[in-house]
Amino acid sequence: MSQLLLESIWLIPCYALVGTVLAIPWSPGLLDRVGPRPAGYLNLLMTTLAFGHSLLALWSIGQQAPQQIFFPWLHAAGLQIDLAFLVSPVTLSAIAVVTGLNLLTQLFAIGYLEMDWGWARFFALMGFFEAGVCSLALCNSLFFSYVFLELLTLATYLLVGFWFAQPLVMTGARDAFWTKRVGDLILFMGVIALFPLAGTWNFTELGEWAATANLSPLSATLLGLALISGPLGKCAQFPFQLWLDEAMEAPIPASILRNSVVVGAGAYVLIKLQPVLALSPVALTALVVFGTATALGASLIAIAQIDIKRALSYLVSAYMGLVFIAVGTQHPEAAQLLLLTQSCSFALLFMAAGAVIWTTISQDLTQLGGLWSRRPISGLALLVGGSGLIALPPFGGFWGLLQLADSLWTTRPWLVGVLLIVNGLTTFSLMRVFGLTFGGQPTAMTERSPEVSWPMALPMTVLTVFTLLLPLVLEQFNLLPNWADLNKQLAPLIVWSSVLGGSLGGAIYLGNALPKPVKLFWQPLQEFFAHDFYIQRLYQLTIVSLVNYSARLTAWFDRHVVDGAVNAVGFVTLFSGQALRYTASGQSQLYVLLVVFSLIAIGFLVSWSF
Repeated sequence: MSQLLLESIWLIPCYALVGTVLAIPWSPGLLDRVGPRPAGYLNLLMTTLAFGHSLLALWSIGQQAPQQIFFPWLHAAGLQIDLAFLVSPVTLSAIAVVTGLNLLTQLFAIGYLEMDWGWARFFALMGFFEAGVCSLALCNSLFFSYVFLELLTLATYLLVGFWFAQPLVMTGARDAFWTKRVGDLILFMGVIALFPLAGTWNFTELGEWAATANLSPLSATLLGLALISGPLGKCAQFPFQLWLDEAMEAPIPASILRNSVVVGAGAYVLIKLQPVLALSPVALTALVVFGTATALGASLIAIAQIDIKRALSYLVSAYMGLVFIAVGTQHPEAAQLLLLTQSCSFALLFMAAGAVIWTTISQDLTQLGGLWSRRPISGLALLVGGSGLIALPPFGGFWGLLQLADSLWTTRPWLVGVLLIVNGLTTFSLMRVFGLTFGGQPTAMTERSPEVSWPMALPMTVLTVFTLLLPLVLEQFNLLPNWADLNKQLAPLIVWSSVLGGSLGGAIYLGNALPKPVKLFWQPLQEFFAHDFYIQRLYQLTIVSLVNYSARLTAWFDRHVVDGAVNAVGFVTLFSGQALRYTASGQSQLYVLLVVFSLIAIGFLVSWSF
C-alpha cells in the first residue's frame, strides 16, 4: 500500500485538474439554475483528496531513499525529454504544504466570495493554480519546471485580473504578466543553452555533471546569470518587485496563495539549480547582491505603506531576499527551511488581513484601529503569523533564521548583520500593521466590525494552530537543524533584534506618545520610501520612454518612408498610365514611328557610353 501511494504520487496534480474541468459547466452559466456554488464545492472535494494523498504518501516514505518516476515525452533525433517526478521527503512535504494551504484558502474563499457570481471561474483557476504548483514541487526536470513556471504565470495573470471590469485591476494583471516576461525570456535562453553543455535537464543528473564540469569563466557566468534571471522576477526581487505590489488588486484568497506559495516557486527552482550556479562565482555574488538589496529595501518600503496588503507584500519580497542570500552563499538547507516556514506564516498573515478588509470594507491602515476587542480571532492570527515569520523561539521562523545565521557566521559575517537588520525591520513593520489595525480606539470604519463568518474563521484557526505546531512537525520529518550543531551565541542576537524591533513598533503604534500617522523628520525621505524608491518613475523615464519614442520613430518611418515609397510607385504608375492612354490611337504608322524613335534613343545612349 505504501509503495502504491508513492508510485501514484503523480495523481496529486491531476486531482486539481479534475476539479478545474468539473467547474467549467458553471463558468459560462450552462447550469445557472443551481448557481455557481457547486463548482467551488467540487474543487474543495478534489483538493481534500489531493491533501489526503500527499499526507499518506509523506507518512509512508519515512526514511526511504528518493526515487524518480519517469514519463517519456519526446524521443527524436537523439533528443530525449522525459517528465521526471522526484519522490522524497522534501518534495512530499512541499506538496503537503501546497495542498493544505490551498484547501484552507478555498474554504476561506467560500466565505470571502460569498456574494460573488464568479465562483466557477475563480475556483477553476484555483485548481489550475494548485496543479501547477504541485507539478513544480514534484518535477525533477529543468525544462518542465520552466513550463510549469509559465503556467503559474498565466494563472497569476488570470487570478489578478479576476475582477476584470475594473481598469486598475487589469493594469495590475498586465504589469504583473509583462514584468515577469523579461526574466522568463532570459531564463529560457539559459535552459536551452544548458542542454548542449550538460546533455540533460534532470536536476539529479545536473548535480552530478556540475561536480565535474569544466566550463570557461565566461560561459559559466553567462549561464548562471541567465538561470537566475527568471527567479528574480518570480520572487519579486529588485528591480522586478513592482508586479507583486500591483498584483494586490486580486481577491484576497488569490493573494494568500500567491504570496505564500507562488512567490517561493522561483526560489524552489533556484535551490535545485544551486550546483550549476556554483560554477560561477559571479552568479553567486549576483544572488547575494540582489537578495541583500531586496531584503533591506523592501523592509524599509513596507514601513511606509498605508495599504495593509501592500505592507505585507513587501515583506514577502524582503523574505525572499533572505532566501536568495542563502542560495548565493551555497546553503540550500537553510533556504528550504525558510521557504517552508514563510509559506504558512504569510498565508496566515494575509488571511487575517483579508478578514479585516471583508468586514471593514477598507484596507487603508490610517482608517483602521481598535479591532482587538471586536476581532480577537483575526488579531490572534495576525500575531501568530508574524511570530512565525520572525526570529522568536520556538516558532519556525526562529529556526530558519538561526540556521542561516549559523551558516553565514564563518564565511560572511557581514551578512549576519544584514539578517539582523532585516529581522528587526520586519518585526517593526508587523507590529506597525498590528498596532494600526487592532490597537488604539475604534474609528468610523471599525466601530461596527464583527468577527468573520465560520468559513473564514475556521481556516484561520486551523492555520494558527498549525503555525504554532510547525516546529514539532518539521522535527518529526527531520527538517529542523540540530540544536547541538548550531552556534548558540547567535540565538540571543537574532532574538534581541526581534525584541528591539517589536518594542520600538509597539511603543510607537500601540502607545499614544506620537500622533498617527507617524511622519519622519524629513518629508522627502518618507516619500522616497512610500514611492518605492521611485523605481516606477525611473521605469517611466527610461524603459517606457525608450519604447514610446522608438514606437513613434517606427510609426513615422513607416508612414513617411515605407508608405511614401509605395505611394510614389503607385502615383508614377497611375500618371504614366494616364499619359500613355493618349498615345494609343490604333494607327500602325504611329506605333512604327514610336519604335523607330526608341531604337534611335537606345543607339544614341549606347554610342555615348563608348
